[in-house]
Amino acid sequence: MNALFRFPVQSVMLALLSLPAVTVLGDGSKKPLPPITAPIMFNTPEADKILDELQIFPPTSAYNEDISARPVATNSQEMIATTSPRRMACNRDMNYIIIPPNQPRIPIHVVYPENSEPGPYPIPENVPVENWKPSMGNLEAFQRKGVGDCHMLILDPTARQVYEFWGAKIRDGEVDGKTGWRVGNVTKFDLSSNKMRPDGWTSADAAGLSIFATTVKYPDVVKGEVPHVMRVTLKHILKSYVYPATHSDGKAVGANFPRMGERLRLKKSVDISSFSPHAQAIAKGMKKYGLIVADTGLDWLISVSPDERIQGTDDLKKFKSSDFEFVVPTGPKENGRQ
Repeated sequence: MNALFRFPVQSVMLALLSLPAVTVLGDGSKKPLPPITAPIMFNTPEADKILDELQIFPPTSAYNEDISARPVATNSQEMIATTSPRRMACNRDMNYIIIPPNQPRIPIHVVYPENSEPGPYPIPENVPVENWKPSMGNLEAFQRKGVGDCHMLILDPTARQVYEFWGAKIRDGEVDGKTGWRVGNVTKFDLSSNKMRPDGWTSADAAGLSIFATTVKYPDVVKGEVPHVMRVTLKHILKSYVYPATHSDGKAVGANFPRMGERLRLKKSVDISSFSPHAQAIAKGMKKYGLIVADTGLDWLISVSPDERIQGTDDLKKFKSSDFEFVVPTGPKENGRQ
């Protein structure tokens, strides 16, 4: 008999959990993650260290794809004209929490289970909900009331997975007659894979994409260049989508409206030399990795973590719609993807 089966299952699981977690780097090497023994809030040095070591989707992923040399879409000007001339703005909305590998899993009420991963789910008691930041205090009350779409992002770096929830609120009598979470949708993304959602499936974002991977976080801006594509909302979107998106809730009708998943790029000629360091990092990322149409909303809103260490983002309000261009989208087999 294999020696593994001579020990109780509980002993084996404890031994596995005690092993140092590793993340695979872009060059294929492995590096240990810092130990995680309790939930870690997004705006902490401990969270920064983990994100610094974690590869968020493969380097070949569409989320990490350099589009600086992509050709401009033939109808780029026409698509830009369908957006409002309003200036760009930052939604300081998408927070997150990092969980340990042994985070207890709990049952919740999922309103739309057909496009959701089955539970139970590793939700810690102190999980923040969209738009909450520590300076607001009273997290428990915010979990019940919420503001906006009530997204909730939970990162399990040991398993290289992120859970993303939409419409998350705590309600009395919600789960088997007891107080618990009610959510609209739950999506689990495998951060080690280029596999997208099934065709036609939504996620916590209307495009079926990962919110966590497309939100600007503090470790991104201190690098001097945000190293991934950034989500942007537009008001008028077609009821169609293009890779890497898998779903659209758009209602626009007309040949020159953008599809969900369209990629935009800040024009190379746009001068950002006077911007603050963090705004420059975001703008540089927009020139290299671009924006991706991820949800329906006000025009030209990007998501930035409500981390008060991120400063100077008002400089991004200087951008106007004509500073951007739509590019020809990439496909599922480009950039080394299989």
